[in-house]
Amino acid sequence: MSAAHPPSTYRRAIIPGGVYFFTVVTHNRAPIFSAEAQVDLLRAAFRRAHQFRPFEIDALVVLSDHLHCIWRLPEGVGDYSGRWRVIKKGFSRAVTRQVNTRNERPV
Repeated sequence: MSAAHPPSTYRRAIIPGGVYFFTVVTHNRAPIFSAEAQVDLLRAAFRRAHQFRPFEIDALVVLSDHLHCIWRLPEGVGDYSGRWRVIKKGFSRAVTRQVNTRNERPV
């Protein structure tokens, strides 16, 4: 593991059917969500994820460089990270084709 990418030390609470609060920040705090078109792409990514991995959004606030949301997962389901993976992947691919050496998009 390189010094640039130390292993994470936080622990995730996974409670099936739970309610979770999330904050997601753009890469380098770029104001990606300043443009309405980008927010529309974000909405579309949420809709696509919801089709394949249902969840309820109790609250969602989108600011220029980050978002906050409260999700409610279905009874017996604790996989929120898979849902975020689908959302981030869908949004990132819709926003840019540019990738870095690790095949990551700068979003």
